[in-house]
Amino acid sequence: MNKLRGTGVALITPFTAEGLVDVNALKHLVDYQVEHGIEYLVLLGTTAESATLTSSEKKTVIETVIASNAGRVPMVLGMGGNNTQAIVEEIEATDLSPFTAILSVSPSYNKPTQEGIYQHFKQIAKASPIPVILYNVPARTASNMLPETVLRLARDFENIIGIKEAAGDLVQAMRLISGTPSDFMVISGDDMLALPMTLAGGSGVISVIGQGFPKEFSQLIRLGLAGKVAEAYAQHYQLAPAIDLIFAEGNPAGIKAVCKKLGICEDVVRLPLVSATPQLQGKIATFVDNFST
Repeated sequence: MNKLRGTGVALITPFTAEGLVDVNALKHLVDYQVEHGIEYLVLLGTTAESATLTSSEKKTVIETVIASNAGRVPMVLGMGGNNTQAIVEEIEATDLSPFTAILSVSPSYNKPTQEGIYQHFKQIAKASPIPVILYNVPARTASNMLPETVLRLARDFENIIGIKEAAGDLVQAMRLISGTPSDFMVISGDDMLALPMTLAGGSGVISVIGQGFPKEFSQLIRLGLAGKVAEAYAQHYQLAPAIDLIFAEGNPAGIKAVCKKLGICEDVVRLPLVSATPQLQGKIATFVDNFST
């Protein structure tokens, strides 16, 4: 699916100082991404702090992004969890017509077997009227969706069109790229590995750092997709220190500090997360200042 090749951005949920969803900041954020060249938007993923949003707040986020985007770029909606039936019911109750695909994370906490993961996504694939992108992030889910399981799902369900692969394992990513059908997308979920995965045959990235540097990071991935290795790595090494900084105290505290420095929104996060320390905010501010000069 070419419209999802390149750079997708996992949007944060901006909050006001009082902890409410900041609709105006979210509109500004969407404009900033689209105007600086990202290929698509990803709503209500991990970076959005979706685990701490109410159903009403999720609805507000969806409506705000749809209106702000106004059809300019494709959108992907995060719909995942560890209760298979609840996800199926949510899919059936949601108008998914504005979205190109859903992004669904492998179940956390339950620690299913590979067969359990397969059966979970089988039910989601059967329920979804739009394409499904799998999401493998073992650091958060406590289980790794193995390439064999992904290949089986890709083979058995036409509407499972790709995977956001965030195991931090380039060898596993290469096995996915080499083993899946040519039209199956292997999308990096790790900003630091996005370029090598793209150069190995991947389809790009769903990025966190791209939110703060959408022009530069999307250009980096386009260079990678075009096979312009030296130019792409030159851009990568310019941004690599920022990638380390934004994850130093967890996501999305770091990227919200970047967005605060850019004047997009406050850096408020919801418990159990806490905002970046003043020391880290200072380092991030210095990077942003130096990068933009």
